[in-house]
Amino acid sequence: MAVTVVRYKTHPDRADENQALAEEVFAELHADHPQGLRYTTYRLEDGVSFVHVAEVDTADGVNPLTQTSAFGRFLGDIAARCDEPPVAASATVVGAYGSAGPTDG
Repeated sequence: MAVTVVRYKTHPDRADENQALAEEVFAELHADHPQGLRYTTYRLEDGVSFVHVAEVDTADGVNPLTQTSAFGRFLGDIAARCDEPPVAASATVVGAYGSAGPTDG
């Protein structure tokens, strides 16, 4: 399983737009139910920092997230929305418990 964690800060006046675009990604994922993907987005308490965690476990190694049109729109102008650009890092799961968020399901 490949795990990627991405963190960035948006411009204050673009944070709500960023969240709305992320919510569109989740709407598409919930409609399509791609296999082999666990994906969570967090908006931190400062209101402008976001953290995305993607766990991909597919036979072909293709990330289903990158295949969605909503994710393409999300990435479309990410640089213009950001005060601090996205930084991605691979991660190793040490442990996990329960549901990741209120929209799991």
